[in-house]
Amino acid sequence: MSDAAAVSATTRTILIADDDRAIRTVLSQALGRSGYHVRATSSAATLWRWVEDGEGDLVITDVIMPDENGLDLVPRIRRVRPDLRVVVMSAQSTFSTALKATQRGAFDYLPKPFDLKELLAVVGRALAAPSQPSVAEAEEPEERLPLVGRSAAMQEIYRTVARLTTTDLTVMITGESGTGKELVARALHDYGRRRSGPFVAINMAAIPRELIESELFGHERGAFTGALNRGVGRFEQAAGGTLFLDEIGDMPPEAQTRLLRVLQEGEFTTVGGRQPIKANVRIVAATHRDLRQSIRGGMFREDLFYRLNVVPIRLPPLRERLEDIPLLARHFLERARAAGLPQKQLDQGAMDRLKQHAWPGNARELENLMRRMAALYPQEIIGADAVGAELAEAAAPPEEGPRAPETLEQAVERHLAGFMSAHKDGMPIRDLYDRVLAEVERPLLKLALSATRGNQIKAAAMLGLNRNTLRKKLRELDLPVVRGLP
Repeated sequence: MSDAAAVSATTRTILIADDDRAIRTVLSQALGRSGYHVRATSSAATLWRWVEDGEGDLVITDVIMPDENGLDLVPRIRRVRPDLRVVVMSAQSTFSTALKATQRGAFDYLPKPFDLKELLAVVGRALAAPSQPSVAEAEEPEERLPLVGRSAAMQEIYRTVARLTTTDLTVMITGESGTGKELVARALHDYGRRRSGPFVAINMAAIPRELIESELFGHERGAFTGALNRGVGRFEQAAGGTLFLDEIGDMPPEAQTRLLRVLQEGEFTTVGGRQPIKANVRIVAATHRDLRQSIRGGMFREDLFYRLNVVPIRLPPLRERLEDIPLLARHFLERARAAGLPQKQLDQGAMDRLKQHAWPGNARELENLMRRMAALYPQEIIGADAVGAELAEAAAPPEEGPRAPETLEQAVERHLAGFMSAHKDGMPIRDLYDRVLAEVERPLLKLALSATRGNQIKAAAMLGLNRNTLRKKLRELDLPVVRGLP
């Protein structure tokens, strides 16, 4: 038996307020067939009178009505009847609407057009849910919001993010590069309970692996060569706020182990320290990688994945929400104008051409295109030919022809240059020779084992090592050996 069917046996009364007669009719018929008693009105004033008179077990209200905004009713209803659930529906399918509905105390928010089965399921859950505590009205979100789009995929993200602003649950954001993972992380912080605290972001892929633990947890003076003073880590910097762990799939195994311990115990110690420090942060992680595949390959801890993946949010690539492109394009052009670039518009042909592109760089690629066109094109209204020419030029290979593949020596030199540039703050580098050898050794042994399908005798021969030496190194590096690797 469904939730709706189970609850309707007691003949609950549903109050509906919507100025669209067709919506009132459809809802009244659908809810009536499910066994509910329904009262419907086009007026917010009538709905409020019913609520004050003690009528109804659930309210379903539209936002825009002739005499009052339905969102303004929600906190008033919560104050006089805290146990009366309110479901808000709106054709204004924006992040702002979903956020306001949630923060003012609505049980749920449904964008129009909605699926009747989904609405009946929401009604059933609302009537079956335990009593909600009264909530104070949250600060109104600013109108310049970070998330843009009205596609079905974005509507579900708005609803999820809006609900999460009232909790401190750990969130895992996945999506291709350029889909806006940090924007979602910042929205969770800026409109959440920790918005008065700091938002601290760290990109795991940009930090040398031997520095990650010190970056995250800090270090004590003398903890390692060159540690002349105590260093404050990102966990301490983010105290009372949000710690955004970007590209979590690139975190090395030893740091994964320490992060797991923090999530389990709620405290950490600095590198070289003994006194535990309480981890007073909300964790939001993000990655463009398939972490389940990384788990199967032994590159990511499964137990850490489940600690981080409490609430997963998948951001769709732009090619999966093409209907959002005109809104995004106008948004990016407006941002370019606010940054001092000339005001531009796209005609319908230009919009249609944008929808034909594959967008491998997603929304970031679209934003870059809009800024480039705002800066370079003299005409105020830009057409399809100009858009097509820009997209073709961006996709064209370099004129000098294909480059020779990067050699191992060049790759190592590039990596070391980046490593040394990270120490421009004066921290001296020690034992670099041994560190570089250790960095190369692990992937070399892993690739050799993979190439020989886990056969240690063949791997030792390939590497020119004694088999016992190989075994010793595998133990020292804690590398798993599985026979019959693909």
